[in-house]
Amino acid sequence: MKFLMISSFLPSVLNFRGKLLEAVHSQGFAIHILAPDLQEFPEELKQLQALGYQVHEIPMQRTGTNPVADLKALKAMYRLIGSIQPDYVLSYTIKPVIYGTLAAWLAKVPQRFALITGLGYAFQNVESGKRSLFQKMVHGLYAQALKHAHKVFFQNPDDLKLFQEMHLLDAQKPAVVVNGSGVNVQDFELVPLPLNAQNKVKASFLLIARLLGDKGVREYAHAAAVIKARHPEAEFHLVGWIDDNPSAISPQELERWTADKTLNYWGRLSDVRPAIAASSVYVLPSYREGTPRTVLEAMAMGRAVITTDAPGCRETVVDGDNGYLVAVKSADELAQAMLRLIENPELIAAMGQRSREIALNKYDVHQVNKHMMTEMGML
Repeated sequence: MKFLMISSFLPSVLNFRGKLLEAVHSQGFAIHILAPDLQEFPEELKQLQALGYQVHEIPMQRTGTNPVADLKALKAMYRLIGSIQPDYVLSYTIKPVIYGTLAAWLAKVPQRFALITGLGYAFQNVESGKRSLFQKMVHGLYAQALKHAHKVFFQNPDDLKLFQEMHLLDAQKPAVVVNGSGVNVQDFELVPLPLNAQNKVKASFLLIARLLGDKGVREYAHAAAVIKARHPEAEFHLVGWIDDNPSAISPQELERWTADKTLNYWGRLSDVRPAIAASSVYVLPSYREGTPRTVLEAMAMGRAVITTDAPGCRETVVDGDNGYLVAVKSADELAQAMLRLIENPELIAAMGQRSREIALNKYDVHQVNKHMMTEMGML
């Protein structure tokens, strides 16, 4: 039996789907992976091949909509799938879900699954009823592709509801909400909170994200500046990178925040655990997520969380229990929540403990993968 995963970004196969592939492989499946730009990720490619997986290159542009290039990708996937002849296909992120699912259907793959991990740029502001031409095109393609999936996985109930309301997913189509990508609670162990010179919990905040406007990076920087005026000892850490997404922040903004010491910028990390260990509170002011993996990792390491009352984010926090929920795009509410924790450091420890408990009970990667494999008929 053969299992094929289609991805637009090879490192995410290891980082986000590695444990799922391991579990599928342990059931006796041969693993195949389709992804673009393999030469850019020699280390990840080597690791996947060392596990006995076969990785195939596809000519897919991760971002942008070039119909000629996208059709070329569809054709290449159709040919490759035809030669691999998998029994199961699982695609995730926009282009693999759209073109991968269509290619798998054309190639008559018996079991076709799509995983919606987060809606991103193509769904910004859709609730207002105003959609750009680009959005209408992407939504139309989604609707066509998902007709040909046997089951669709979502990472939060809001995304499923939106897809059904927008008629991108037929109400009769089998759909399942899973608890994100899960977190490996053995790798992300409980670590002590950092302490200040007075032996109290240090006021140290952290955001890990691609540096995009819709991850709430600007709100984080604004709230940090407000807090630092009152509590200059407070630390605000930032981990991430600027990419070519239309909503990316500018290098000049980042330079300004670091130059005036508002933020301590770590750059891009392959292992985020040292940054989480150096912080006492994890912050994600994102406008919308699937289920944010970084929040789960911080929770597993016993950190209180401040995040937005937004799809995907609100699932991870019980307000007042393991952290606080704040309004989307509100730097003021974010600063108030931070202030509450700075002035009540005992809450940081109690909420961090609850975060660890929730990570163990709800988000353990092995439980999440078992759920998905059961839904795919593999167990």
